[in-house]
Amino acid sequence: MTTELNRKLSWLRVGDETPKVLPVAGKRNVLITSALPYVNNVPHLGNLIGAVLSADVYARYLRQRGVNCLYVCGTDEYGTATETKAQQEGLTPKEICDKYNALHREVYEWFDIDFDYFGRTSTNEQTEICQEIFWDAHKNGYVVEGQLEQLYCRNDKRFLADRYVQGTCPLCGFEDARGDQCDNCGRLLNPIELISPRCSTCRTEPEVKKTNHLFLDLPELKDELANYVEETSKKGDWSANALTMTQTWLRDGLRQRCITRDLKWGTPVPLEGYTDKVFYVWFDAPIGYISITASCTDEWRKWWFPQPGQDVELIQFMGKDNVPFHTVIFPSTLIATRKDWTRMQAISTTEYLNYEDGKFSKRNGVGVFGTDAKETNIPAEVWRYYLLSNRPELADSTFLWSDFTAKNNDELLKNLGNFINRTMSFVTRNFDSTIPLVELSKDDEEVIANINLELEEYITQMDKVALKAGIKKAMAISKIGNQYLQSNQPWVLEKTDKKRAGSVLAVASNLVHLLADLLEPFLGSQWSGKVYSMLGVEATAETSKISNQFVFKLKKGHRIGEPVLLFREIKDKERDELRKKYAGSQAERLASAAQADVNADSVFRLDLRVGVVNECIEHPESQTLFICKVDVGEENPRELVAGLREFYKREEIIGRKVVVVCNMARTRLAGIESQGMMLTAEKKKDVKLLEVSDAAVGELLVPEGTRSEPSPALDRKAFQAASKGLRVGKESSILFEKKHVLKTAESNTLASSAGVAEGGKLK
Repeated sequence: MTTELNRKLSWLRVGDETPKVLPVAGKRNVLITSALPYVNNVPHLGNLIGAVLSADVYARYLRQRGVNCLYVCGTDEYGTATETKAQQEGLTPKEICDKYNALHREVYEWFDIDFDYFGRTSTNEQTEICQEIFWDAHKNGYVVEGQLEQLYCRNDKRFLADRYVQGTCPLCGFEDARGDQCDNCGRLLNPIELISPRCSTCRTEPEVKKTNHLFLDLPELKDELANYVEETSKKGDWSANALTMTQTWLRDGLRQRCITRDLKWGTPVPLEGYTDKVFYVWFDAPIGYISITASCTDEWRKWWFPQPGQDVELIQFMGKDNVPFHTVIFPSTLIATRKDWTRMQAISTTEYLNYEDGKFSKRNGVGVFGTDAKETNIPAEVWRYYLLSNRPELADSTFLWSDFTAKNNDELLKNLGNFINRTMSFVTRNFDSTIPLVELSKDDEEVIANINLELEEYITQMDKVALKAGIKKAMAISKIGNQYLQSNQPWVLEKTDKKRAGSVLAVASNLVHLLADLLEPFLGSQWSGKVYSMLGVEATAETSKISNQFVFKLKKGHRIGEPVLLFREIKDKERDELRKKYAGSQAERLASAAQADVNADSVFRLDLRVGVVNECIEHPESQTLFICKVDVGEENPRELVAGLREFYKREEIIGRKVVVVCNMARTRLAGIESQGMMLTAEKKKDVKLLEVSDAAVGELLVPEGTRSEPSPALDRKAFQAASKGLRVGKESSILFEKKHVLKTAESNTLASSAGVAEGGKLK
């Protein structure tokens, strides 16, 4: 295993095996962070370019320039988003965090992201450091007590944290704004400001109640914060959007900011009287940068409290919606401790990456997600190149499949790939895979001078974290290489002046090496490793070092490896298929795929079983719901919440045999978890439970002539797609696809609609 690959895999290790990178006296020491991704979904391409991928490029570049650099990131695991996702999937918050932390790792590994350490915030280190910072701020008088009017759900019997509330934005009128932020206009909100608020769990309208909370006293910290912003934004050359947003916050006046929430899943508040609360995620989450460093190394304080002569620059990457929390809330929190913490010096932010005709959205499942990219059979380096060359640095940019295809075919394949392949192939065929002697002509020296001008500009742009300009400069050098080959035509010279042909190819081969070095930050070490292998060199830190001048690293007599094709053409047909495949939302794609699967193969995706209702009580907090205990032949009965009080009395349900959908994702209804769903037939307000009175408890129901392959954990939309083919037939029968009769697999008992008329739907 090469030195580079050893380093590359280091972030996947844990504990004592993780290499320790510490500040070094007399060297430039840079601590890089990317915004911690929420653990409630798979990251999409907008998340990648906004933080993780951009930070990876800069960290790689610094390492290749000999800078001592530590790049840390991890999943942000506390807060409402996690609790909500856990409820949706019928898991505990810890199980959700474990699941999605692993998924994030898989995506980042595939995208060739080279963290020094990738951690998480649900750790003991997070609790200890967060509480330490809180106590310091509290001791210094910057944490104050107060009351909030907060929305309270009577059904769920709890105060609703931000993301448990949805409603209409009071500023722009967007009807699906969250309680903490409007996705349409981007403004931060308090849940109580929403028009027509509703509980995101049970959809009822909450009431307003007062509750005690803790607040960070930002007005008392404003002057020191303003001085910090004024000094640091100039020194660190903050991006324009970051500075504008921060100055807007300061200009409009800072308010005391609530730092606690009425949740169970989070860093516990240690102050007496508030121990039933947790810290608000935007007080807690930025501290994750510190705790993840602490998980990486016991000597973490050397990065966050640097010793004399070991100065540390903190450079942070994020999307623009995260800016105020990093330029206002986090530095104010550190100032409040009266300790000399390392504070952010430079911030690199992006605008939004849109998708075709809409926005990338984790919440709505819109766009191409990391797992999607992996399934396309298009290598990670192509995705990396497209995202970085299209990086939304000054304005929003848009992912277009047509543009994606053009950049692959015209820039990577025809420019970069063509130059590398022609050079390596000529050396292999005509010079026995051996680098010839270089004898520079005046024209060569002029070409090298032009390369050095582009290289100088590349370094200038990369030092300024202008990544989009940096990749353009690297590709400009590739274009020079193509022009150099074309003007010298070594394939012709080889017949008339082999010595000159050899010299041209030796220059071109060294230019290939330079391009591998310059493009490794952008395309990743998996790609550069292929090029180094073709060049016959081992991928090491010294191999990929980026110098101030074009250095000839391949000497006369050096043997190269086997040439390989680095890129392939993406045809129009493939492009169109990908555009169609990733249209709409994730849920719509799953539903469409499920329906297509059913239609094509008569595959039945529902897990329907005969159950008997052992217990049934009226839900104390709802006028429409029953809470039932239903035996479906498993070790323990399932608890089901059913909206049947308008149609049945409880005594009519107890002892009744019913059809239960057993592969529904667990969900909470009015505060009670439902572990499935009783199936009903419905037409024109005539609603009846399906009847299977002669069947045995636990028997499977399958439409005759179909193949039973139940899908795992169906959400509402996936259930609707899988059940779409079920209808009431003649004489109360239940049909699938108008021809397959639903009945039990063992006793052949027919399911009945109990009198609901033909054409009725099953719900």
